[in-house]
Amino acid sequence: MEQAPSVGRVVQITVTDGYDLKGSKGDTPVTVIRAEFNQMVLGDSAKITVSPDGTAKYNFTSSFEFNPEGGITLDDLIHKPVFLTMTEVLPKEKKQKDEKTLVLGQAVVDLLPLLEGETSFEMMLPLHPVPGSPLETPRPGFKQCSLEVKVFVAEPLLTTAQAAGSNLLKVTLEAAYSVPESFNPLGPPQNYMVGLQVAVLGEGSPAAFRNGTLKLGGEREPVPRPKKWPVANVLAPGANNIPDAFIVGGPYEEEEGELNHPEDREFRNQAEYVKKRIVWDMESRHYLDPHAVSSFQKRIADCRLWPVEIVRVPLINVPKGKSGKIDKNEDESQLSFHGVAYVSMVPLLYPGVRRIRGAFHVYPYLDTTVYEKTKCLFSFFRDTGHHLNQNNKVGAANSPLPKSLVSKTLKEDKAGKERDVDGKLKAGEVQVSSIKSQSSDTPVEGEAPLSHNPEGQQYVEAGTYIVLEIELDKALVPKRLPEELARRVKEMIPPRPPLTRRTGGAQKAVSDYHAQIKNISRAILDEYHKMFGKQVVKLRCDIDSETMEEQKCQLNYELNCSGKYFAFKEQLKHSVVKIVREKYLKTTSFESQEELQTFISELYVFLVDQMHVALNQTMPDDVQGPAATIPTSSDQLRLFAFEAEVNENFDVAAVYYEERLIREPQNLEHWLDYGAFCLLTEDNFKAQECFRKALSLNESHIPSLLLCGVLAVLMNNYEQAEIFFEDATCLDPTNVVAWTLLGLYYQTQNNSIRMEMAFHEASKQLQAQMFQAQVMKQKSTGTIEDIEEGRKIEPNLGTWGTTKDASVTVLKVEAPQEPGAVFSTADEVLEDSPKLQSESQEPMLTVQHQDPTIGPKLSSMVFKEIAAKKEASKCQDPPSFPHPTPHYGISQTPVSIFMETIRFLMKVNAVQYVQHVLAYELLCPQGGPSCEYFLVLAQIHLLKKDFAKAEEYLQQAAQMDYLNPNVWGLKGHLYFLSGNHTEAKACYERTVSFVVDASEMHFIFLRLGLIYLEEKEYEKAKKTYLQACKRSPSCLTWLGLGISCYRLDELSEAEDALSEANALNNYNAEVWAYLALVCLKAGRQLEAEQAYKYTVKLKLKDEALLAEIHMVQEMVGFGDPSF
Repeated sequence: MEQAPSVGRVVQITVTDGYDLKGSKGDTPVTVIRAEFNQMVLGDSAKITVSPDGTAKYNFTSSFEFNPEGGITLDDLIHKPVFLTMTEVLPKEKKQKDEKTLVLGQAVVDLLPLLEGETSFEMMLPLHPVPGSPLETPRPGFKQCSLEVKVFVAEPLLTTAQAAGSNLLKVTLEAAYSVPESFNPLGPPQNYMVGLQVAVLGEGSPAAFRNGTLKLGGEREPVPRPKKWPVANVLAPGANNIPDAFIVGGPYEEEEGELNHPEDREFRNQAEYVKKRIVWDMESRHYLDPHAVSSFQKRIADCRLWPVEIVRVPLINVPKGKSGKIDKNEDESQLSFHGVAYVSMVPLLYPGVRRIRGAFHVYPYLDTTVYEKTKCLFSFFRDTGHHLNQNNKVGAANSPLPKSLVSKTLKEDKAGKERDVDGKLKAGEVQVSSIKSQSSDTPVEGEAPLSHNPEGQQYVEAGTYIVLEIELDKALVPKRLPEELARRVKEMIPPRPPLTRRTGGAQKAVSDYHAQIKNISRAILDEYHKMFGKQVVKLRCDIDSETMEEQKCQLNYELNCSGKYFAFKEQLKHSVVKIVREKYLKTTSFESQEELQTFISELYVFLVDQMHVALNQTMPDDVQGPAATIPTSSDQLRLFAFEAEVNENFDVAAVYYEERLIREPQNLEHWLDYGAFCLLTEDNFKAQECFRKALSLNESHIPSLLLCGVLAVLMNNYEQAEIFFEDATCLDPTNVVAWTLLGLYYQTQNNSIRMEMAFHEASKQLQAQMFQAQVMKQKSTGTIEDIEEGRKIEPNLGTWGTTKDASVTVLKVEAPQEPGAVFSTADEVLEDSPKLQSESQEPMLTVQHQDPTIGPKLSSMVFKEIAAKKEASKCQDPPSFPHPTPHYGISQTPVSIFMETIRFLMKVNAVQYVQHVLAYELLCPQGGPSCEYFLVLAQIHLLKKDFAKAEEYLQQAAQMDYLNPNVWGLKGHLYFLSGNHTEAKACYERTVSFVVDASEMHFIFLRLGLIYLEEKEYEKAKKTYLQACKRSPSCLTWLGLGISCYRLDELSEAEDALSEANALNNYNAEVWAYLALVCLKAGRQLEAEQAYKYTVKLKLKDEALLAEIHMVQEMVGFGDPSF
């Protein structure tokens, strides 16, 4: 152990005062304090008489020398306390030679602050009474007895560099629950021991826990409860407790162990309330110097599962004459019920993780199995030869408990002797035979068979598990702070505040022009009243046009002669110049006379229009009301854009998206929708700009962060992608998609440890969400009761997993050699999915074991069972993707973290990324070839116009869920796009007939109505389009309804529907065409000609419809003004 000082340093412990003391012979006893450390007596204080008020001045100082070169080490300081034992000196009786003493109590001094950099500290310590002590009953009106203690060392025990690079490991063993029924508290006394092999501790004390207490069931262990020192010979029961260290427990779902699934809750409630348990509640501390920290981290990376052994040893007296002669076979025969739990230490390599706590199943200790899982060759309790030979090796894999520990228990703390005579195996021979026994299932001669452990098997039958906590003072892998992530995001995407309004802009210029027009109009009216006021009053409304024209000429003459006309022009001049500069941005001379004339004409039209606006505001009585219009909302514009996307009219869709942005530029949802549209058109640069604009509007918006990360991965900006994904998980730690995308990113970087961490956290959050949804649903229907009161939950909670002993399925996926190759292999995996479907009734690519911790390598992924029923689908907003997505609440199949991510990505058209995630969904234990999986695949190939593949995947989906309306809806789209309208009609009709709607019915109604029109089933078409108009009205739905009514000769209804369509989109040539037909048949010549004019102007592409219009025009004799 590499420590700073090369010479010893003196640690002083001073007891200054005692408070609220009393003795057995009165309130003024004579007391002595003894200080002990590391089984050594440091000294005794002088005899001090307690004052009547219960106080005493001791000023007793004891000390010991800390010398890491030999003697007391740092490990001794942190896991061994200083005991201060107070003894009462009783008065001598007559004829009594020696003084009698009575132990009153003990106080405990924790020296841990010395390793935290402190050189002196003082504390008030409670004096814990021993059984039968008078201190058990406090003085009337006083609190518990206490001692004031000071600890001092001349200089820090660690240098600054060592303190920064070192770490403190704490291992807390709480209890073993649901132990075998053969464990009997009333039987012969037994010592229950647990040991953890911590390889990096070198010669330090191993993590060993002895003297577990076997208890019967009937009540829970209280929380919080104090942790205990792993030391013996403590006189006062309260002195066993570590100051300010408590076991606080916590929800099962937040644990890192194995029994943390919802289906395990009932079993754990019974085990921790009803069944037998062995309780330790001990904490073992270990100092890790910088070299040990590095070795500790490397050991976890090399072997993620560490064995925690549990044994039972009888407490027996060694017969006289056999002390020191107990041979190896006799020693090992005392070890019974040898079990092992496999603790995954990998979470300690996750960024920012300092603590893991959980419940771990106990399995029989079998050498071959333990070696396969943990790479440990030797048993903690049994193999002493390894301890003698392996401890001196650098980076020794596993240091078992020294033989003296077991022997000490067996011989009641009597020393053991080495066995090298009488035919017994020497140390080296023990090691060789042990290795041989583990490399083969055939036991060595004279050795018990290691491939069979019937006593250990009882742990499995009883469902025994231990609750263990491993905590570090500092995380092995530091985690970025939220402030740093926010700063990095701001550096990449600085906030964009809205521009301040200019006081002299175009709007100001136009408003000034309006003001001047109003002023001049009032001046002209005043002049008119002066000249013709009396005449107007006399004639009132009988003024004819000739009189008005004559008054106009006289007024113009007067204005010109008086110079007022010129004054009015000068008054308007400045405002017109501002309009030219601010509105038209003309500040330079024109290059040609033609350009000047064109501009003057344009300016004149604008000025006249604005003059009319100003005059109408001045004289509102003469203004006619504006024409009625149907305002379009943002959601309607989104629907129109969606329709244009599906019809592959991307220019029109872009116009709608841009109009939404113009209306509400500060609405980040509009930017996200436009970005998703750009992803559909494969314009990644513009999509990235849109997503970053949305993020600049709200730096805490999780979808914006995730989409920025997705675009960064697609554009190979991996460093930025990590910042975006990590910031999203920091802002919303419960977001399943954020954790999954972060794990996928780490997979592209070949970082399997962090990938597993992210996938594990995503599974944990998804499991919690599903369980909460299930509980809320059952509570709302009154089918679930309070769990904590011991009442039973209905069996349908079993859908969360397989059995109570939920298995962890191990799945190995080799990471690609290059990050860029991550998407190239997705299609290869997906192409094989139909072959795997035939095997879907069996566990695919998974191996379920009774043992849940088959040891994976670093390149493996470990997924926990998180299957759950999905809640019924919620109301959806108008979608922003081109084809219907699966309705997630229909099939009630288990959901995986990858399918949740696929749903998110499909909404934003990130098809390239979806293919990568689908490969993981295929391999995930909760995923695989499901109906939804094949629907997504079909949807992707439908976008690529690969109709053959899409049909193949839809056939697979139909076989898995024949009653899923999304399957039939997507099949209808497939047949419609491939030109098979007969099959499309059958699929659409089946979809509409389902009780539950498909996820997107809008285009199903539109395309079904269009097929009815083609087949001249106009009544069916009318009903279909009416349904579409009620659900989501648009120009296309009203147009279809108008066509249906026109073909049924319902001209009035047709005109109303077509008018609605024209109000929503007056650039649709087909709407104008059918309006022309309606007007022709209704005999309205002017309107028919106007409608036909716009039909031609908008370039109607339907030649048959245009020919029909010409035929009707010839029949009625009007409608075409060009002849």
